[in-house]
Amino acid sequence: MAKEIIMFTDGGSRGNPGPAGIGVYISVKDKAASGGEVAEWKYGQCIGIKTNNDAEYEALIFGLKKLKQLLGNISAKQATINCFLDSELVVKQLGHEYKLKEPRIQQYFIEIWNLMLEFEKVTFTHVLREKNKIADALVNEALDGEVNQNFLF
Repeated sequence: MAKEIIMFTDGGSRGNPGPAGIGVYISVKDKAASGGEVAEWKYGQCIGIKTNNDAEYEALIFGLKKLKQLLGNISAKQATINCFLDSELVVKQLGHEYKLKEPRIQQYFIEIWNLMLEFEKVTFTHVLREKNKIADALVNEALDGEVNQNFLF
């Protein structure tokens, strides 16, 4: 499969915990196509009252589920997904560098681990917030929209 799949995810809450949102940016570049065709998807949504860590994990879970849906079962099994997150904590927990002490974080880890089995390979890389601008903007747009909705009379 000559596709380069990258996914940037971000999650955040206003307050910790507080109103939370996720942002996911997916880019699939078909290296075999003339001109290296690119397909892009952007998702942002509110997820209720959560902590920042919960939102980071839920963004990644949403993105992996969405990618499987977009690719289909056969293509997903042949796909390498390069995930970029600005949460160093989540990347180090997924890379087995940090322990998972809280039961809810353990549950997120298990869900991500099971989703990883749906793809050929999934990598996780920590990036600075400046490199994750699209996903970050999607989180803020979702939260801004939620705040505006809640204050309409």
